[in-house]
Amino acid sequence: MEESLKRRRGGKIALIVLAVLLILIVGALTLAGNYLFNFALDPQAGGMLRSYEEGTQELTGKSAWLDENAEDRWLTSHDGLALHALYLPRPETSHKYAVICHGYGGTPQSMGGFAARFYGMGYHILAPAARCHELSGGRYASMGWLERKDIVDWVDTLVEQDPDAEIILFGISMGGATVMMTAGESDLSPNVKCVIEDCGYTSVWDEFAGELDVLFGLPTFPVLDAASLVSQVRAGFGFKEASSVEQVKKAAVPMLFIHGEDDTFVPYWMLDVVYEACAGPEKQRLSIPGAGHGESAETDPERYWSTVESFLEKYIN
Repeated sequence: MEESLKRRRGGKIALIVLAVLLILIVGALTLAGNYLFNFALDPQAGGMLRSYEEGTQELTGKSAWLDENAEDRWLTSHDGLALHALYLPRPETSHKYAVICHGYGGTPQSMGGFAARFYGMGYHILAPAARCHELSGGRYASMGWLERKDIVDWVDTLVEQDPDAEIILFGISMGGATVMMTAGESDLSPNVKCVIEDCGYTSVWDEFAGELDVLFGLPTFPVLDAASLVSQVRAGFGFKEASSVEQVKKAAVPMLFIHGEDDTFVPYWMLDVVYEACAGPEKQRLSIPGAGHGESAETDPERYWSTVESFLEKYIN
């Protein structure tokens, strides 16, 4: 009898110890997941991963030009956020529009150099600010996933303004992922004639997995899984669902994929993955040797822009 009581008491203690350990593990993962989420996606918590400059002075030097000459545009998102963009119209009649998406931690102004090039080709320019960037509302960066619906809405405003609009989508880094994700939306206006992405990532999961290894030397399991779950609860999306690869599988527009071969921020191997996955009616790729992240246009500007222009000439009148 006494021996049986001891065994039951020992079993209860073991269960209590196990329960405490599980609580500690869940608590630690919750803390780690929230920390990584804040670190990556919540600027108010001092977050945002390592960033980069979107080009050299040749490109970023046009920031003031864009800011001074463009007008403000505002849009209310499907979930009630006030979203900001810079709009720079051509002085002459033109039905050509370029929607230009900045990268992680960037602004519409930081895309001034790219805006200037497209403006010089005869395009009206619309440069939206991503959620929680510049003047746009939102607490968390969503790495292009929620922005894909915002870009669909921005495009619709251009079509309302000009039903004959011929629109291109262009983006770099997070902006590149944004336009890839947008390309797979079923309600994207047919006025969008083609998409150009520069150094966008395959998915938010893949990008954060690389950064987790580089910055902390940690494997994805279980920390990134925990952070993705936190993101699902707090921001409304999981890291794996935010996939450029899955979106370009549904693309119905021609696409040009650009990547620098020396890119370590968004690894060069991602170019092959998104290119092969693309189901658009026509696709083209451009690799720039020696170019780091976001540096393709400055590393070989002649090849970069001649490729972009020849691509656009196929689809824009």
